[in-house]
Amino acid sequence: MANIKSAKKRVLIAEANRQRNVAFKTSIKTAVKKALALATDSDKEALNTAISKVYQLCDKAVSKGILHKNTAARKKSRLVLAIKRAQQA
Repeated sequence: MANIKSAKKRVLIAEANRQRNVAFKTSIKTAVKKALALATDSDKEALNTAISKVYQLCDKAVSKGILHKNTAARKKSRLVLAIKRAQQA
């Protein structure tokens, strides 16, 4: 552990930020799973709402610096492809 007071504080702040980032990433994963679960249902409105929520969370994560913009774009693209595959099957 660091000896200097400001370094100790930075360690605490970094841990708090890490936990916040993990929680946000988890919420994105949960939203993706919900959208994939709705892909097989016939309720298009709920599916569109779920996709919109995933897009919103990914874009917010990019603006907060939690995700890289290409990572968010990849997640959104793969979600739409997976939904299309699930609907065809």
